[in-house]
Amino acid sequence: MKSAEQWFSEYAVSHQNPTNKLIHWFAVPTIYATVIGLLWQIPMPIAGFAEQGINWALLLLVPALLFYFLLSFSLGLGMTIFSAAVVSLMRVLEKQQVIDIWLLSLLVFIVMWVFQFVGHKIEGKKPSFFQDLAFLLIGPAWLLGFVLKRLHIKY
Repeated sequence: MKSAEQWFSEYAVSHQNPTNKLIHWFAVPTIYATVIGLLWQIPMPIAGFAEQGINWALLLLVPALLFYFLLSFSLGLGMTIFSAAVVSLMRVLEKQQVIDIWLLSLLVFIVMWVFQFVGHKIEGKKPSFFQDLAFLLIGPAWLLGFVLKRLHIKY
């Protein structure tokens, strides 16, 4: 498996333009959250899980977070904290029942991907996930890597 540095170096190749990078700071975490939102309301066919409030989003976060922990403990911990914040937001939205989470997530997901593609048009390079789908998981960790460096936390 590639190291976090190897993944980040490859990801950085198509993320040099300041405008594209700025767009990514907003769009990548938002897309991560909207994917959780899109999975949140898919009916859980396993009654025991559903009764315990376990849904597809929570189940699929497990392998994603495992991937981050395999990259590094600090990246795994950071992504777990961010994921927990997103899950908390989903639980709040679920209780408010103002709008379906999946619908809000879908609308925001589409808007954020439009921004992402605009950023890559400005960059003049295709998004990294066209090369390897794993880059869809690397984007949030890449941003977290900058935060960790700023806090002087090694990954």
